[in-house]
Parts: sequence; C-alpha cells; structure tokens
Amino acid sequence: MGGLLPRLAEREREVWIAALLLYGVGDTVTTFWGLSLGGVAEAGPIARPLIDAYGRGALIGIKVVVFPTFYVVWRLLRTPGRVAVPLALAVVGAAVTLWNLVVISGAL
Repeated sequence: MGGLLPRLAEREREVWIAALLLYGVGDTVTTFWGLSLGGVAEAGPIARPLIDAYGRGALIGIKVVVFPTFYVVWRLLRTPGRVAVPLALAVVGAAVTLWNLVVISGAL
C-alpha cells in the first residue's frame, strides 16, 4: 500500500531542499533574468503589482514571507501528509521556473 506522500514523508529534508532550490532559487533567478531582458513582465497576480510598485527586490520580500509561512504550517501539522507543504513549493517552483525559461527563450 502506500503511495507517493508516505514515501516522500521519509525524505522530508530532501523535499524541503527541492522547495528551496526550485521555488526559492530557480524562480527568483529566472524571474530576475527575464525582467532584465526587457519586454518580459511578471505574470503573478501577487508578485506583479508588488514588483511594479517596489521593484525587483519585492520578489525577495515575497519569498521571505512565503517560506516561513509554509514552514510554520508544516511544523503545526502532525501527519505524514504534511510533506505536501514543501512538496507544493517544490512543484510550483519547478513549474514557474520552467515557464520562466520558456518565456526567456522566446525573448532572446
């Protein structure tokens, strides 16, 4: 029996590392790269107005809020399914990093 979440629950540390690398680093680096090209804009409904108002540094501010919030939620949960918290960040990070790379390749 089992499934993906129980197997990932045994590797929570690695899932958090994936979240940090994909959402924290991958999304941030590719977003900064894309924005530096000109003609590329942030599409995120939260990030875009903040970046428009405060500049690219707002993206760092978003990450500084998101990671601790997800970490607190993860700490409060006491079931093996709590691995879904960092997994969500990792999956979103992978998707937006890939999307950013597609957009960047079209702008080059």
